[in-house]
Order: sequence, then C-alpha cells, then structure tokens
Amino acid sequence: MRTGRQGSVAGKTQVVVLTADAAFEQQVRATFGTSPQIALNVVTGSIDLVGETLSLTDATVAVIDLDAAMPREMRALEELMARIGAWPPVIVVTQNFDANVARTLLQMRVADFMVKPVSPVELVSTCARVAKAATANAEATESEIYTFLPAVGGAGVTTLAVQTAVTLLNSGPRGKASTCLVDLNFQHGACADYLDIEPRLNLGEIEPRPERLDRQLLEVMLSHHPSGLAVIAAPNRPAEMRSFDPDVVTRLLDLVSTNFDYVVFDMPRTWFSWTDSVLLGSNRLFIISQMTVPGLRHAKELVNAVKERLGDGPKPQVIINRFEQNVFSSGLRKGDIEQVLGEAFAGCIPNDYGLVREAIDRGVPLDEIKPGNKITSQLKKMILPQPAAKSPVESGLKKFKLSWAR
Repeated sequence: MRTGRQGSVAGKTQVVVLTADAAFEQQVRATFGTSPQIALNVVTGSIDLVGETLSLTDATVAVIDLDAAMPREMRALEELMARIGAWPPVIVVTQNFDANVARTLLQMRVADFMVKPVSPVELVSTCARVAKAATANAEATESEIYTFLPAVGGAGVTTLAVQTAVTLLNSGPRGKASTCLVDLNFQHGACADYLDIEPRLNLGEIEPRPERLDRQLLEVMLSHHPSGLAVIAAPNRPAEMRSFDPDVVTRLLDLVSTNFDYVVFDMPRTWFSWTDSVLLGSNRLFIISQMTVPGLRHAKELVNAVKERLGDGPKPQVIINRFEQNVFSSGLRKGDIEQVLGEAFAGCIPNDYGLVREAIDRGVPLDEIKPGNKITSQLKKMILPQPAAKSPVESGLKKFKLSWAR
C-alpha cells in the first residue's frame, strides 16, 4: 500500500479515494488533481487490507473502489460504515453489480454507488452532489417515516395513509409540522384523487438522468393540499405495466426524507426491487388488513415475510381496518385477531364507511367532515406518542399538592 496526499487546505473539498485499480487511480488523479478547490488523498490498496487503518477524519467525501463479488471486501466495507457512522458520505465504485449488491449497499447506507466504467464528469458531479447534500443535512433533524403496506386488496390503506399524514401535519408543537405524503403506487395510486389535487410527479422525465433530481425539481413535482400537506403522486397509468429504476426511486425518497419532518408512504401491494429499501428506511411500518379469515392469514404471512427479509429492520405492526364487533355475532372477534397475530397486532380501526366516502368525495380529511371522529381518534392512539400513565403514588402526590394549594 502507498499513500499519496496533496496539500489539505481549509475550505477545500477533501476527497479520499481508496482503490487497488491502477487505471482508476490514474483517472482519479487526472480528474481531481488539477482542481484548486479539491484536496485529493489517494490510498492504494483493497478495502479488506487497509479498511481498518483508513482514516476519514478530515474527509468531505470518500470514494471506495471495491469488487462487490468478493465477500471479504463487502464485509470490510460494512465494518468501515459501522465505524465511521454518518460522516463522511461514502460513494462505492464497483464493476460487479446486481440487485443483491444494491440492496446490501442500501442497507449499509452508502451515499451513492457507481458502476465502472465511470466518466470523469459523472464522478465529479456525484462527489459534489453527495458532499453538498451531506453538508446541508448534517445539522438537519432526521425525518420520521411512516409506511403503510396492504396485506389484501381494498383494505383502506390510502385512507389511513392520508389521515395519518394530516394528523402528523397538525402534530407540531408550534403549529404545523412539514409533512409529505408519497404515493408509491405509480400505476394505480389514489392519494391525489382522495385529496382532489393534481398529481405532478413525472418519473419518466427524471429516469434518464436521475442526477437532475434536486430540491428545485422536487418542488416542481410536488402537489399541495389546502391543509398544507405536500403530496408526491404520479398520474394513473392503468394500461402500463412497468417498474422504474430502483436508483431513481431511492434518490427521490432520500430527497423527500431530508426536506420534511414527517414522510408517509402509501405502498402498492406488489413487491418491487426498491420495496426493501423503503421498508428498511421506515421508522414505523404498518400492515393494513381486514377482519376476515383470508385477511388475517395474509397479514400474518406478510409479517413473517417482512421479518425474514428485513432482519433487524422495523418491526411490522398490523392494523385491522373497518372493524365491527357485534355482541351476538358468531364471526371473528378481537380475541381471535390477537391470538392469530400475537405481538404484531397494533389495534383496530372502527368502521364508518359513510364518513370515509364523504371525505373522499369532497377531497378533505375526515376531521373536516366530523371533528373528533372515532377513526381519527383511534388512529392517533397508534401513531402518536401517548403520555405515560401516572403511577398511583404520583397521582396521590398531585392530589395532595392541589389540596395544599387550596
């Protein structure tokens, strides 16, 4: 291993590049070496050999060139990411790439990844974008992400996602909290229809050049509800059957999550190549189902599938929507749900179809039709932190203090 370091001057962009590829090293030196705004530090060697001693303390951005087909190099990258935490942002360059590699890199939370051959212009622009985004977000509060996933068709996922977004919007301590509702059902999404707004997201426009996606372009593709809720939704394309580049979707979601306090995802039932990364990035993951035997069966199967795929990711919680309990009915009861779902059971949302239908037809939240309705009240208990119950001792002390004050 040899290290070549140019002058590191305050105010410059500090780029650290680790590579065992002589041709790539030469390209990097030619690309960055002549720029007076960049202090380049090239470390020659493979990550499995030098990763433990690699210093990134002064780096603005790190570029790691590795062979993704070599398990020992991927393990070394994982150890490096665990050691450095959120700073500096890391760009991975590899010539072996597939969906499994992409999923692994997303789980490690690398800032971006590139596939050889890499053009000098692309490398420079990626480093600049990643460094700028990381600097802008260094002091930003990480958004809270709520994801709603259907276990069966027609479970009412969009209704609950919309109402959750509105509830979070109005949960700020000093007024409204910036909240974005993202409809990830690009083919049959209904969020824009439920809120009576025009969908403005055009993924086809940004897919050829995903690096164009920035805050300014995002603002163009945002729709805004009169309540103050921001919505990202694409026009319905019922006759199209296609999946977008996962890198485009990931860039979009990363950008959204760095610009809002709360983000709510309305997921499609179909599992796409980008679904894992969305679920892994969620703080709360809700699976929505109905109170039927097939509905409970599908919910339990989906819970198991999510746990198997995500490992230590967010724990899925099941919400049973449109719950009705008749005293003299011989059908399913709440105890049956608890027995089937166990600790994954989050609760039930009561049925009020008339209220939901009126809200959808008018394009407004449920509370605008009926303030304090039972659907919103029950949903708040599930998504908002509840005040801790006071112990009998604390209650007694409070009573004593009040009586003393009198």
